[in-house]
Amino acid sequence: MSPGHAAVRPHECLAREILDRVGDKWSVYIVAMLSGGPLRFSELRRRIEGISQRMLTLTLRSLERDGLVTRTVHPTVPPSVEYALTRLGRTLIAPVMALVAWAEKNKTRIQQARNAFDRR
Repeated sequence: MSPGHAAVRPHECLAREILDRVGDKWSVYIVAMLSGGPLRFSELRRRIEGISQRMLTLTLRSLERDGLVTRTVHPTVPPSVEYALTRLGRTLIAPVMALVAWAEKNKTRIQQARNAFDRR
């Protein structure tokens, strides 16, 4: 570490990990999908275009570990698994939906900027 840089404290690393989790694209999609209420695994997979079964499983496990999502197994044949946002997870709905609204509002301008950049 160079002089003048403060040591990174463990809670700062945890904050960065949390931002990495809630800021990755699949977590954002999952929170947005679950904002309307609990969904079964298969329904989440159908609604989130482009996500693989493995990535959905890994992301849901991480969100569950962080206390943002609950997993409920229903004793049916075959068993059905349902996911829902926890109370803490529901506090993410407003920021995530604001990000989604921002992306929708600015997608044309961003595409124009990309096109201009690519032409240079």
